[in-house]
Amino acid sequence: MKRLGIIVNPIAGMGGRVGLKGSDGIDILRRARQLGAEPESPHRALEALKVLSNSKDAIEFVTYPNEMGQDECRAARLCPTVLGSIQTHQTTALDTEKAAREMATYGVDLLLFAGGDGTARNICHAVGLTVPVLGIPAGVKIHSAVYAVTPRISGEVAAMFLEGRLMNIREAEVMDIDEEAFRDGVVTAKLYGYLRVPEESRFVQSAKSGGVQAEKEALQGMAADVIDSMDDEGTVFIIGSGTTTREIMEALGLENTLLGIDVVQNKKLVASDVAEKAILDVIEGKKAKIVVTVIGQQGHVFGRGNQQLSPKVLRQVGRENIIIIATKQKLASLSGRPLLVDTGHEQLNQELSGYIRVTTGHGDYTMYKLGY
Repeated sequence: MKRLGIIVNPIAGMGGRVGLKGSDGIDILRRARQLGAEPESPHRALEALKVLSNSKDAIEFVTYPNEMGQDECRAARLCPTVLGSIQTHQTTALDTEKAAREMATYGVDLLLFAGGDGTARNICHAVGLTVPVLGIPAGVKIHSAVYAVTPRISGEVAAMFLEGRLMNIREAEVMDIDEEAFRDGVVTAKLYGYLRVPEESRFVQSAKSGGVQAEKEALQGMAADVIDSMDDEGTVFIIGSGTTTREIMEALGLENTLLGIDVVQNKKLVASDVAEKAILDVIEGKKAKIVVTVIGQQGHVFGRGNQQLSPKVLRQVGRENIIIIATKQKLASLSGRPLLVDTGHEQLNQELSGYIRVTTGHGDYTMYKLGY
């Protein structure tokens, strides 16, 4: 019988929808809770575990108490072996590291963890290359190459590996950024080490590509195409994060939040660096469009660094009012892989999937597959 270790970082992802761009640190976590943030990792972990429940007779599930995995295992109708002890609702990075070390010592064949880049750093520090691992994406920042593309896929890849249908393992980068600098619009990514991850290029993401390599003309053309679509009838444009969408704001002569969400109406800035609630307030009773770009190499459109564009926001705006802009070079870097959505809501992911128009220049576009 194979052994699967399960670790859930219960606070991962809490800063996303409230626009805090992370959840590292006690002060930020306190602020996120004051803003009404709720944990993202528990239901994402559960989504992965439901897939694995089909193999429960062939796997020994090993986890940590209460909110660090035991609760999610029970919700998935699994009967896990529970190691260690924690102070409920007071867990820290040290608990994650302790759990990882104990599970490695126990002899798990794969360590499955739910969190973001900070959690990946903790796992890397604790076990290094001693045990294969796989991440369930649940954080705000996911630059590391140790995560499956969605929680459901995390469960599928783990099952394939434990059942012997996936044999190869690669060393994948553990990346993280300076959150304080990130909140000021500066990305300073650093390599913290490597973890051994099941090799499945279709389902396990690459490290985030750093920087835009496209021609200035293409960026200006995409910006002009979006601006041409801005009418005088009060349509609200929700401008997503990134250097590609920044070109739109610069062409309009507006300040922008490079790594946040801004709102434009009648070509004027009406709100900057907004959280989910503020977006919903602004677009209530109005026609709205969302403008987003693609994360280079990974292909994510929703669910990576723009959690403010929540399922509630996406449903209110509607798929038909989503504008995706990306250079042809960025699309080519995906080598035919689909664009990805990871909203945290399985049914919405299905509804958003299918071929969608992607603007690649002024009056230039292609139809590209969107999946999850």
